[in-house]
Amino acid sequence: MLRMLGSPRRCCDGVTRRETLAAGALTALGGFGLPELLRAETAGGVSGRARAKNVIVLYLLGGAATQDMWDLKPEAPREVRSEFKPIDTNVAGIRIGELLPKTARWMHRAAIVRSLNHAAGCHNTLPSYTGLEQLLPDITTTKSSYPPSMGSVCEYMRQAGGVPRDLPDYVYLPCYLGWGQNIRRPGPYGGFLGRRCDPLFTECQPYGDDSAPPPLPGQPRVVRGMPFIANSQLPADLTVDRFASRRGLLEQFDSEWRRIESAGARGENASATASAIAGSAAGGASATAAADSGLSAVGLHERSKRQALSMLVGSQTRAAFDLNAEDPKLVERYGRTLFGNSTLIARRLIESGVRFVNVTWDLFWDRVKVDYDAWDTHTKNFAILRDNKLPHFDQTLTALLEDLDSRGLLDETLVLVTSEMGRTPKINGNAGRDHWTHCYSTVFFGGGIRGGTVYGESDAQAAYVKDRPVSTSDVCCTVYQALGIDPGMTVPDPTGRPVPIAHGGQPIREILV
Repeated sequence: MLRMLGSPRRCCDGVTRRETLAAGALTALGGFGLPELLRAETAGGVSGRARAKNVIVLYLLGGAATQDMWDLKPEAPREVRSEFKPIDTNVAGIRIGELLPKTARWMHRAAIVRSLNHAAGCHNTLPSYTGLEQLLPDITTTKSSYPPSMGSVCEYMRQAGGVPRDLPDYVYLPCYLGWGQNIRRPGPYGGFLGRRCDPLFTECQPYGDDSAPPPLPGQPRVVRGMPFIANSQLPADLTVDRFASRRGLLEQFDSEWRRIESAGARGENASATASAIAGSAAGGASATAAADSGLSAVGLHERSKRQALSMLVGSQTRAAFDLNAEDPKLVERYGRTLFGNSTLIARRLIESGVRFVNVTWDLFWDRVKVDYDAWDTHTKNFAILRDNKLPHFDQTLTALLEDLDSRGLLDETLVLVTSEMGRTPKINGNAGRDHWTHCYSTVFFGGGIRGGTVYGESDAQAAYVKDRPVSTSDVCCTVYQALGIDPGMTVPDPTGRPVPIAHGGQPIREILV
């Protein structure tokens, strides 16, 4: 079989360029033909041999305190140093906080970056998801003009291949970013690539233990709950036969729809009709996307319909949310919390074929009063970390690593632990730490990562970078490089102008294998 450009390069959907460019396979891959391949080559879409096929991001919203977790300074002044002690890990010379004893046994698979910083403002979640370090006028809303997230770039590349698939490449758990505060934080979206590259967002109904003290600022409850996909079940009065009949009717709508678009019908009304048709055929099920200026109405409709119908008739994605299929002992190992359940589902989604999964430890206060602080510990920092956050985080993270490793998935799954910022070195009058973006840590585990490494160094108080500064764009580029996505790749903005996904960053090559 004739092959072209046969370097063993791998996209984030797991198909190597060598395999894709096999002359006899172009048609079978659903229309990913020579023009698309040449465009991908021009854009620099793939680079090097991928070490990771999948990514799980564990996002600690609010700003996790590096001084109490990954970069303790026991010799710092009393008003700076942590109440917690550093402990040895299974890698000589690497020490982390004593409230992460289980994580300490996994440093041979970890790379700690202790010199992350940005100047884009506090609680700005755009940089950590996209790499673009830009001050925003409002960090409680998102805009379609923002750049795409890492997960959205993976979704974009898969769609560019033209291969129809019921599974999304990007899922976001347990709710959209900011749901618990009744806001919509920027970052994890398709941005100017359009809503077709947004993640599949799950929903949740978080709650706290009634036996716990009443939740207050500085006194959170443990957040319980289970993420779920909205409208993913057939209505009780809709049989499979009736559903099949409606699906046949939908095919007739589709034929008419294609005729309308071929005649030049575009725009908002067409997109709204597409959403209504898909919802009607699914017996009221919600179609994912409605309007998207960067995608034709028919294209958006097809994707929405396919995913909505798939969810209703038994998809792999929906099955991944059924934890009754898991050993109860394994569920206990992850922890029966919203974060623990979401992280276990993330592993199940990766197994089912989803490539990029985000699990956020969010704030839950405005909608449901359970946890006012999350990782934004202005008050009682040490009590919150000791009694609420770190034991559960340590349990869930290590359960994920153990689970992935036992299934042979850790070598091909990159796990990234990160926040939008860090905390002040100096402890405030409320025994808390305030906002700080000048120096904090992020940690990589698993696929593509050179374990047992530390990159960058903070000063004596973990206040400022002392050596080898790292930007949020560098972190994103490192994820891209591990996945085999060329950080020099560009994606088109609404005007067709090529925009680099790197935003000036470079991979941290010292932590990559």
